[in-house]
Amino acid sequence: MFDFITWTVDPAIFTIGSREIRWYGLAFVIGFTIGCMIVDRMWKKEHLKPEWFDSLFVYTILGTVIGARLGHCLFYAPDYYLANPVEILKIWEGGLASHGGTLGIMIAIYIYSKRVTHKSMLWTFDKLVVPTGLVAAFIRLGNLMNHEIYGHPTDLPWGFRFVENLYAWERGAEPVFSAPSHPTQLYEALFYLFTFALCMWLYFRKQAWKKEGFIFGVFMICIFASRFFVEFLKNDQEAFEANMALNMGQLLSIPFVLLGCWSIWHALKQKEETPAGNR
Repeated sequence: MFDFITWTVDPAIFTIGSREIRWYGLAFVIGFTIGCMIVDRMWKKEHLKPEWFDSLFVYTILGTVIGARLGHCLFYAPDYYLANPVEILKIWEGGLASHGGTLGIMIAIYIYSKRVTHKSMLWTFDKLVVPTGLVAAFIRLGNLMNHEIYGHPTDLPWGFRFVENLYAWERGAEPVFSAPSHPTQLYEALFYLFTFALCMWLYFRKQAWKKEGFIFGVFMICIFASRFFVEFLKNDQEAFEANMALNMGQLLSIPFVLLGCWSIWHALKQKEETPAGNR
């Protein structure tokens, strides 16, 4: 018989001067590093131009960070951030939204496709999304370390008791724990790991990248459909969501699921693509 898990992990690994090195940041860096290694392997498999890969790394980082920050500010707290635009720049204080990050990457890949490869966006996305599920899982583990984005109270044996007064606790106060709650960070991380394994299998074993847009479509459906359903177990992120039938995370997920469905339909209509190599 399991007991509830009292989660007392400190979000900070250590401090250098006045700067904290946090688990969330480390998870982000590890995820991106492994993701780059996987995409580099794809590049070599398809004998693509190395300079395309270097540019893709820069575009992806910028699109992710800028998009995720703007997504949080404009989707979840537009009144505050539009009245205090300088606060948008304070990314070190937290506040990133995965839907915004996705939109940011899409815009970045549109520019990348036009300026660098001169290939379709789907061609790039079929490669980029393969490790993205792993990166997303690492980020959710970072949320777990931050005692944030958890779910409703539960009497299930794997419920977590998170520190609610995190800021004060990190400065010496006694912790105030939540009721045992769904560790929705772990639920999402598991779905994302499944998506990562599926996309790896589709790319390296089934060579589904030859059907342009298929892997991208599978990724979008798996990631955002799982996000949609896990949201039913989550606490509201902002007060305005209290009386909504579907919260902001769910509303933003629906267009991405539909985009995934369209991408698979589009891919299945195409003839198998011949590898283009360096042409």
